[in-house]
Amino acid sequence: MKIDLNSDMGEGFGPYRLCDDEAMMKLVSSANIACGFHGGDPDTMGRMVRLAKLNGVGIGAHPGLPDRPGFGRREIPFPADELRQQMLYQLGALMAIAKAEGVTVSHISFHAAMGNMVNRDPVLADLMMDAIATVDADLIVFVTHGSEIQQAARRARLKTLALFLADRAYDAEGRLVARGLAGAVIKDEAAVRARVRQFLLEGTVETIDGAVIAMPARSILVHSDTPGALELAGIVRGEIEATGAALAPAAELAD
Repeated sequence: MKIDLNSDMGEGFGPYRLCDDEAMMKLVSSANIACGFHGGDPDTMGRMVRLAKLNGVGIGAHPGLPDRPGFGRREIPFPADELRQQMLYQLGALMAIAKAEGVTVSHISFHAAMGNMVNRDPVLADLMMDAIATVDADLIVFVTHGSEIQQAARRARLKTLALFLADRAYDAEGRLVARGLAGAVIKDEAAVRARVRQFLLEGTVETIDGAVIAMPARSILVHSDTPGALELAGIVRGEIEATGAALAPAAELAD
């Protein structure tokens, strides 16, 4: 089996960094690079693209709302077309930086509140996916299995890759537990190891209330802003290798 390991990266700006991006880039097979709104800036984006190129890591755009103080996690009621323009602005910026470095952007993964807003609204999801397909019909969209984004991407004939979030709790419906609730962010190394092993061997995950649900995914995400993210990513990669799976970038796994 082949599996992708990805992380949201370059989410600092100027001299501020959330994690050791250089070390993280040696562990992952795909990087979702912040595009300057919730985090990142042109210099950081360029550095991330060069690091990805150096390490043979797939490059993805990670657009979010223009809310750096809230890290893109606060919903802001922008009109649908304004959200579309914000997404295109960020995607286009990363595509230009990547092209100047002789590489291409392979995928897109929405950040936090922007993703939540798109996932709740089929009309907005179609608007976003149609825009992505117009820019580059070969782009892969990172999705949650069964989500509005996944369905809209398929309607737009875009490839998708379903994610399993190693450091986030799920409810019985397969939805992420809101970050403000106790236990929503999983930082314990033993817990992450057990979750990833269960996912790799059984294709399931234990929910926050103890149920076991199917988790049909081909990519594992570790957030770079989770405390101990680098160590958690190392654990995830170790479990992937221990089960005999091969690490592969999104471009090899999308359907």
